[in-house]
Formats: sequence, structure tokens, C-alpha cells
Amino acid sequence: MLEIPTDLPAELVPLSWLLGVWEGTGVIDYGDHAYTGEFTHRVSFSHDGGDFLNYSAEAWIDDPADPDKRTRLVAELGFWRLARTATDADAGPGLLPPLAPPVVRTADDIEQLRNADGGFDLEVALVHADGVSELYLGQIKGPRIDIATDAVVRPAGAKAYAAATRMYGLVDNHLLWAWDIAALGFELGAHASARLAKAD
Repeated sequence: MLEIPTDLPAELVPLSWLLGVWEGTGVIDYGDHAYTGEFTHRVSFSHDGGDFLNYSAEAWIDDPADPDKRTRLVAELGFWRLARTATDADAGPGLLPPLAPPVVRTADDIEQLRNADGGFDLEVALVHADGVSELYLGQIKGPRIDIATDAVVRPAGAKAYAAATRMYGLVDNHLLWAWDIAALGFELGAHASARLAKAD
């Protein structure tokens, strides 16, 4: 049963099913890359009272011969939020304070953000530990999220990585996700997927 925290801002209610720490395993298989196999994944979605979710994730491959040995794959940090136009009540850009009193949005206000498909437009900003940054745009509709990169920024020394899509869904109290990428000279294609259970 899904419980919505009482202190959750109205903007986050459509995303509330993501809240918590999720752990599990998945599979990697991309192009003719040398590795195809299973990995372990841990994802955390939290909030601190703002109109966004904090996101962190890490993944690794366990060594079957040595349970204490892991090969780290990725670490990501980011923010997930419903798309809306910034107003004078919002801080920024940079450290600029709001020019108007804060607005406390109600459920009715959030309903006005529904798109023509019946979902909510979504913005996701992620940064990887290797310096790659991604801006995803997409939508959340009930217990399903579909997002695609609008921009990928990477350092000069990073491996080629051009675009991605991600899908998340809540199925039988598990967080299922799939990540397609266009990287290393390959077209956009299946890359990784996982099934995660609530750990916290």
C-alpha cells in the first residue's frame, strides 16, 4: 500500500511512489561491448521540503569468487521535478532570492499542470561521477515514467555518450526500470534494466 508522507509538498504527490531506498539486481547488454551480465543497483529518492525529489544511485558488479570485491559501475546524483514555468516566487538563477512571497500549491494547483495525455511533464537533471551531465524531459503518468535526454554534456576526456531514454514503473511493489543509450558509436539501444525492491 502506498503511503504519502503528510509533509510532502503537493508538487511531489505524483512522484510519491518513488520515495525511499530501492535495491536489487539487473542485467547489462549493449551492442557488442565485452560485458553482458548481472549487476547490483541501489537507488534513493528523498525530499527535503522543496518542490523536487533528491536522487542518488550507484551500481556495481559483484565478484562471485570474492563477495567482498566489487567493481563499481556508476554513481549518479540528481533532482526530479514536475515541469512548470518559474515565477517571481522561485529563487534563482544562481543565488538570487525570490522576488515574491512563497506560493504554497494545492492539489488543485497541481492538477492544472496535467498534460493533454493525462500525465505530468517531468524534468530530471542527473550528473554522473565521471562528469557526464544529462537533462531528461518526459512525463509521469500514474506509476510509469518515460524520459529522454534533451541534452548530454560531457568532459572532453569522457567516453562517447550521445543520448538516452529511461523508463521506470511500479509493478507489484517493485521499481522496474530500463535504460537505453546511444554511446561508443552505437545507435540508441537497450543497455540495462533492473528490478528493485523497497529497502527502506
